[in-house]
Amino acid sequence: MSLYALLAAAPSPGAAGSLDEAAERAGNAAGWVEENWSTWLNTGLRILLIAAIAIVLRYLIRRALTNLIDRMNRSAQAVEGTALGGLLVNAERRRQRSEAIGSVLRSVTSFLILGTAALMILGAFQINLAPLLASAGVAGVALGFGARNLVTDFLSGVFMILEDQYGVGDSIDAGVASGEVIEVGLRVTKLRGDNGEIWYVRNGEVKRIGNLSQGWSTAGVDVTVRPVEDLDLVRKAIAEAGETMTKEEPWSERLWGPVEVLGLDAVLPDSMTVRVTAKTMPGKSLGVERELRWRVKQALDAAGIRMIGVVPAQPDAATADPTASMAAPSAYASATSPQSLAATPIAPPNLAK
Repeated sequence: MSLYALLAAAPSPGAAGSLDEAAERAGNAAGWVEENWSTWLNTGLRILLIAAIAIVLRYLIRRALTNLIDRMNRSAQAVEGTALGGLLVNAERRRQRSEAIGSVLRSVTSFLILGTAALMILGAFQINLAPLLASAGVAGVALGFGARNLVTDFLSGVFMILEDQYGVGDSIDAGVASGEVIEVGLRVTKLRGDNGEIWYVRNGEVKRIGNLSQGWSTAGVDVTVRPVEDLDLVRKAIAEAGETMTKEEPWSERLWGPVEVLGLDAVLPDSMTVRVTAKTMPGKSLGVERELRWRVKQALDAAGIRMIGVVPAQPDAATADPTASMAAPSAYASATSPQSLAATPIAPPNLAK
């Protein structure tokens, strides 16, 4: 082999230096990876473990809350249609209340679990969380000031639902509006007024609530009769009407006590007012009042007792005033009276002369 061929086959000094440098870099990289792979594996496993535990825990808690709410709804539906269900349980009200509470609990659970997991994952990356938490606190304060009405409505709605201040089907007076509750939300309560209108009331605006459907209601009827009527007969007729009403369906369930005649509520020269009350099922007082008025009117008519304003008194034909149908005299009836002469139109001038 010639010398030229040997020199060509031998490696050059520059190429050898590049290979040595590449080999050194590769060795350094391999050593760095070998030194840190355990840390990476530990960090990755920690992140996977944190995420898996958070997801499983969130799923289990949300499932438990859902099962609890479904069990509450099934227990309400089990007594629906029975006497106990009609008196004590409103299935729609209980369903909406349980769903609202469940929604709040599920949201709080997800926020706490996922938020804690996110902070733990950031800590696994050796990230300083102090500036992040400080920024989140400042942002939370700013958001609270900017959306304070929304936060107030939300918190008021949560406490109204938890305390069961009212529910679907209740008749309430919320100050700004009154009517029957048809939907209870965390931010807005929907009411239907007496004329059919729908009121959307923000929960944060409600300062007082008068619930007319909790516990029991009172039906009150005022019976106005003539002052010459016998009060004992009036009392007896009203008591018999009320006793008959308490023995008939469905009033026997809606009336929670006897119909009581409290006595005279007002005595005037031309009338007397007798006050009648009865304790009723919550929310059923208006229907009981209407039926009680109907029965009292029939009982008084049967007893020959006349109520004021029902049948107007008719004058006797023998004592009727014969001049009642005559018109009052008028000055315009005479053609020669000054009033008639003043009202006579002026004749037009004669233009032919």
